[in-house]
Amino acid sequence: MVEKIKFLSEDFEIEGLLNKRDENKGVVVTHPHPLYGGDMYNLVVETIVHVYNIKGYSTLKFNFRGAGKSQGQYDNGIGEQKDVLAALSFLADLGIQKIDLAGYSFGAWVNAYAVVQEDICVENMAMVSPPVGFMDFREIGAMSVLKFVITGSRDDIAPADAVKKILPTWNPNARFEIIDGADHFYGGYLGQLESVLSSCI
Repeated sequence: MVEKIKFLSEDFEIEGLLNKRDENKGVVVTHPHPLYGGDMYNLVVETIVHVYNIKGYSTLKFNFRGAGKSQGQYDNGIGEQKDVLAALSFLADLGIQKIDLAGYSFGAWVNAYAVVQEDICVENMAMVSPPVGFMDFREIGAMSVLKFVITGSRDDIAPADAVKKILPTWNPNARFEIIDGADHFYGGYLGQLESVLSSCI
């Protein structure tokens, strides 16, 4: 059952949707760029959450500060990292012990920075269309928790060749999947995305 929740990130009240399925494993899912209309209701985010739910995970998706009804304003990914950490803490405070982190586009970028700059307890991390052609990933180094990365063959914001080139820096053991024909928004390819996600989780 999906429950509307709120948690604090610094002094900002952040809105989220929690679907509690399992006491032991959960996932925080982050959304695309809020300045370009991204929020937790994005269809790709919905697809990611849906697959984790099917796999039995408790899921928490939320709106970054300044998006939707979350307080604050866009903070160039810096404050948004604190939102991610606050969301992870929220799940941990519920007693969930194994917590994964998944992000789409801008959300994947924010997650990566949060993971490499903070000593946080994340079991596994998933990146869907990390925007290496649009955002600066130069300070992102090794991420041992990175389990898999997915992008589309026609994604010009997360070009498959560029992702493939940088992936060994992140984690040479991470699984890399390319969805043939899909662009950054996965229009007409959400079913394939769901299938590939299901095989990776």
